[in-house]
This record gives sequence, C-alpha cells and structure tokens, in this order.
Amino acid sequence: MLIPSIDLMGGKIVQLVQGKKKALEFDDFEEWINRFSTFPLVQLIDLDAAIGTGNNRAILGQFLQRLPCQVGGGIRSIESAQKILDLGARRVILGSTLVREGEIDVEFAKNIADSVGEEKLVFAVDAKGGRVAIRGWREQTEIAPVEMVRALQPWCDAFLYTHIDTEGMMQGIPMKTVRALREVTSKQLIVAGGISSNQEIEDLHQFGVDAVVGMALYLGKLDLDNVQR
Repeated sequence: MLIPSIDLMGGKIVQLVQGKKKALEFDDFEEWINRFSTFPLVQLIDLDAAIGTGNNRAILGQFLQRLPCQVGGGIRSIESAQKILDLGARRVILGSTLVREGEIDVEFAKNIADSVGEEKLVFAVDAKGGRVAIRGWREQTEIAPVEMVRALQPWCDAFLYTHIDTEGMMQGIPMKTVRALREVTSKQLIVAGGISSNQEIEDLHQFGVDAVVGMALYLGKLDLDNVQR
C-alpha cells in the first residue's frame, strides 16, 4: 500500500532531504488534499513540532477533516496524543518519547497503550547509520532499529521505519534492512526513505510492507493509476 506523506513546516507543505535541506514547498493545500483523497491512509507530520521550533496545530484540522490521517511530530505525552486523536486523527505516531536517557522506554509505551488503545498508536523507528535517531533526527542513540521493534511490539498497531540516510533522495530504500525488520514483527510495517518507483512499492507489498512516499509523489515520478492502495 502507498501512503502519501504531507510534511508541514512554517504553515506550508514541504519536502526535505535527510530532514535538513528544504527541496520543495507548497502553500496550495487544496491541490494535495484533492489528489490524496482517494487513498485509504495519509501520513501527516508536523516537522516544526518534531524539532521543537513551534507547531502547525492551527492548520491540522484542514487536513484531518477531509483525509484519513495518521499524525506525528512532537507528540511526547499521553495528553498531546489524545488531543491529536480528538482533532480527528486515525492514529498518532510517537518516536522520540519512546526513548529515555538512551534506553527504550517500555513503561511509557505500556502506559500510552493503556490510555488511548494500542490500535491508535504507530511507533516510529527512525534510523541513521544503523542506529535510532530522535528529536527530529538531531540526536542519535546506540539503539538498533530491530531491537526497538522487538521491545515495543506488544503496545502498538504499526511501526513506521524511516531510513534517514536515503530520505528525500529518491535512490531507493535498502531492502535488506526492511526484510530484517519484517522478520521480527507481525504488526503492520510501514517504511519510508527514498522510495521512488512503482516497482519498489510493489516489491515492498510482496513481503507485506507498506510504503510512505513524499518526494517522488510531489515530483510526479509515480504512476498513481497503477499503484498499490
């Protein structure tokens, strides 16, 4: 399944390369809402909230009222997760808050699952150089992605793995890494990071993995009439 990605920064839709360099920017929300309206799930990320430079909460409703979204970015407490769900999000994505003092915070995962329900939770595992990165990808830990997935799978509905090394570069995501993650969890596995072709999405679909795509979609590189939904 293809899941379109909408990343928000400074009140606009953007696409970044490796989470740093802005490559694309759009302020016409209507065009993209219409284009993505036929997809069963859309990913909506508040980048400003993720890196701690503000937030785009004021405009989230424009998307949540019309698109079925899982929402992430700066959600670091049970209260903030519940607020996003109350706005209309199907699921919330949590990442940085699952790591405390360099260790996987299993207790927090249990608590938030008990509070909002594991079916409402997507746990983000963002990796750079083979290790989990947090705080908007600015801080690197010593945790391996497979280790994090193994530890947290009882308390979420899905995992979102982002391969930061190839994010936004449209060079493809390493299938060996994806397969290793698929082998350790039966939960929905969604991956992102450089996915750029219909064939790649089909290859991922064949072994039960869904694809989040941003850059290739915005640049018109995919044939949307023949893509897994």
